[in-house]
Amino acid sequence: MANEKYKITVTKDHLVFCSGHFISYENSKCERIHGHNYRAKIEIEGKLDENHYVFDFIALKHRTKEITDLLDHRMMLAKNNKVIEVREEGTRVCVKYKEKEWIFPAEDCVILPISNTTAEQLALYIGKTLLESLKKQHNYTPEILRVEVEESFGQSATCELQG
Repeated sequence: MANEKYKITVTKDHLVFCSGHFISYENSKCERIHGHNYRAKIEIEGKLDENHYVFDFIALKHRTKEITDLLDHRMMLAKNNKVIEVREEGTRVCVKYKEKEWIFPAEDCVILPISNTTAEQLALYIGKTLLESLKKQHNYTPEILRVEVEESFGQSATCELQG
């Protein structure tokens, strides 16, 4: 019997999120606030199930869209950043880097459990969140999950997680 390996990929125009962010560089500087029109691409590797699927495309698109919708039209802030302080104060989020301070409406922010809002860390966040969602909602854990986050055409980062 052959050692078969299968992979499915989803990347659609609706798996996008338009978000603001800034990145810090280990005490040396902090970027200006800016944004991107991000696109997510998901790859799953695994064995075929009883229906001869690795996993259902429609369900994978829905689970991914649930995550990208949480990021869409939000200011993305890294909760675990060593040099940027993020504080929730009622209806606002206060952010401080050295002498710079920003105040955002809380409803316009998403505070992520990552250390920086780089494309790499966003891919990690989407990947971990997607793994949890697939397990909880479908009792499914892929052998390998790859998440690619493109922040502009031709510029992306990929995170690979083992199920």
